[in-house]
Formats: sequence, C-alpha cells, structure tokens
Amino acid sequence: MARKKRGFTTFSLSFLDIMSCGFGAVVLVFLIIDHSIEVQSKELNQDLLSEVNLLEEDITDGEEGLVRLRNTLSDIDLQMVEAQGRASRINEQIAEYEALIAGLRDEGFTEREDIEQIKAEIRSLEEEVKKLQEAARENSGRSARSFTGDGNRQYLTGLNLGGKYIALLVDVSSSMLADRLVNIIRLRNMDPSIQRKADKWSRALNTVDWLSAQLPASSYYQVITFNTEASAALPGTDGKWLEVANQKQLESVTGELRKLTPSGGTSLFNAFAEVSKLSPAPDNIILITDGLPTQGATAPRGSKVSGKQRLELYRQAIKQLPRNVPVNIILAPMEGDPMAASEFWQLAQATKGSFMSPSKDWP
Repeated sequence: MARKKRGFTTFSLSFLDIMSCGFGAVVLVFLIIDHSIEVQSKELNQDLLSEVNLLEEDITDGEEGLVRLRNTLSDIDLQMVEAQGRASRINEQIAEYEALIAGLRDEGFTEREDIEQIKAEIRSLEEEVKKLQEAARENSGRSARSFTGDGNRQYLTGLNLGGKYIALLVDVSSSMLADRLVNIIRLRNMDPSIQRKADKWSRALNTVDWLSAQLPASSYYQVITFNTEASAALPGTDGKWLEVANQKQLESVTGELRKLTPSGGTSLFNAFAEVSKLSPAPDNIILITDGLPTQGATAPRGSKVSGKQRLELYRQAIKQLPRNVPVNIILAPMEGDPMAASEFWQLAQATKGSFMSPSKDWP
C-alpha cells in the first residue's frame, strides 16, 4: 500500500505479499534444481548404457573364445587317445619282438651268427638273380625247355608263340579221349588210368609239352583247362601269370595235366571268361580243342545239343574274348562236327592268329 508523508511516497507490504514472493522464489529454485538433476541423470544413463554395451560385447567375445577352447580341448583329447592307442600297439610289438628274441636265444641262436647267415643267404639269392637275368638276356626269344619228337624232327607249324603274356587253353572234356563217338563212349566206361593213356589225350598232352618248350624264356604264361568249368592247371594260380623262366614250376604244370582224366562237356564260354580274368590281359592265346562247345555258361536244358545250338553257343563264347588278341587254334577234329574247322579258321583269321589241324603223329 502506498502512502504519502511529507513529500515522500512510501510502500508497505502485507504478510500475504511477502509469502507470495517467497513461494515463487522456492518454486524457481526447485525448477532450477530439477532441471540440473534431469540433465545429470541423462548424462549418467548414457554413460551406463555405453558401459553395458561394452560389457555385452566382452561377454559375446568371451563365449566365442570359450567355444573355441572347448573345440581345441576336444581335438587334443582325441589326439591323446590316438597317441595312447599307438603307444599301446608299439609296446605290444616290442613285447612280441622281445619274446621272439628271447625264444631264439633259448634255442641257441646268437645275433651275430643269425645276421651272418642271413647275409650269406641274401648274397646267394642275389647271385642267383644275376645268373637268371643274364640267362634271360642271352636266351631272349629262345625256348625255356627242350622237347624232342620222334626222330628228332624239326616242326614247322606257323604258330605264333611270341608275346609277353601267353595263355594256353586245353580242352579236357570227354571228347578228348578219341576221334570217334563210339570210341569215346567205350573209353568213358573204362578205368581212369586207361582213359589217361588214350591216344588222342596223349597227343594233346604232348602238344602242351611241345608248346611249353617253345615259349620265350622272358615271357609269362598260364595254362587253363576247361570242360564244363574252367580253372588253372596248377592249383592255386587262378588269375595269375607264371614265369616261363621258372622251369620247375613249368614242369609242375605239365605234371598236373597228366593227372587229369578227360570228362564232361565243353564250355568255351567259361574258358574265355577265365582268360578275361587275367591281368594284364594276354597278348597271345593258344587254344587246344576238338570241336564246338556243347554248353554255354550253364548246362543245357536237354540231354542233347544240335549242331545249330553248338554253333550258337560258340558265337556267344567268342564275345568273351579280350579284344585285339591273336587266337591260335590247334584242332583235333571229331566226327559229327563239320562246322568246327570252318568256324575256328575264321576266328584265327579275324584275330590275326593261326589255325592248324595236326596229323596224328604230331608233335
């Protein structure tokens, strides 16, 4: 309230005015403080969020590292197991060798004597190998064996006996007993020892002896016998090539042939299939037979096979032959099979081989 006194204007404030002014000041102070707190809170929250994000990144990196560590530990555990297994096997082998050495010592062997003996055997084998190699070089293309026929005759046959791998196929069916059907039936009812001495079969065996004597000493061979089935003449050598230079083994092969008794039918299909099993493939095939086949891979349904059927079986069989390999045929013809000579001659011509039907006094 304004009052005038002696030329002066004075003001007086009531209690309410004073209270109003004080309340306004308090409100103003409060607003200032609240604003500053809000600013500080936002700044603090931003700092905390940044720290939280950094911590989360650290946790993620830590988890990835933990996975890598676990994988590394698994690999190390696996390597330790494998190493332990190898160590166990090595220890077992060491124990076996120690036991073997102890056994040899108990039997009176000494290490120095054994070593010297082995060295001597090695030297002996090396000398033998050198001799064989020298003999192979000197006799390259010459015969591995000698064979002398009646009257010491020289045979001119035209057969191609060259090649590195030579397969001889020998027919051991019952028809190899004789040239005529009636004689075959008669001989089949005789004792096997008599059958093995049959004239036609003896000629076949002598033919194999003669052929084996003409093989190049540096080549390999296999003799396969066949009737309804086919197998190597020497047991345990199926699918394997034999060395011509091994004369003892070569004589064993011909010896095994002389133990055989011709029997059963004829399957050229199985014979040629057996040749196809040889690896490497032959580069020369020699076939000793007397006629067209009487069955294919399996026995025929009936008891009789016509000439037309035999011709069909033959043409199925030659499909089993390896390609580009000469086939040399030695045919001992049998009566009642007129198409055999013609078909085998055509096979020899087609494969660039040779064909012959020898006389009864050959070789």
